[in-house]
Amino acid sequence: MFWVYVLWSNKLRKRYVGSTAALQKRLREHNAGKSRFTKAGSPWLLVYSEELPDLSSASKRELYLKSGIGRVWLEKLLPEFRNSK
Repeated sequence: MFWVYVLWSNKLRKRYVGSTAALQKRLREHNAGKSRFTKAGSPWLLVYSEELPDLSSASKRELYLKSGIGRVWLEKLLPEFRNSK
């Protein structure tokens, strides 16, 4: 199984969308500063996740959530975790 997830940084007031086969391990890596893109926002809070059957499905869902319509969907689902502008 694979996961698509949304993290939130109170420090940056930003969301991060990613995918992985090991959700808790990946969250620990983000919070340990092992990802260049999320290093500055630590600590990250897991605010949403979806389990998907395969890598292809997870990749497609991640791309959707990063698209304009996907970001709008996330803002409706998680209004308290809106990226600052």
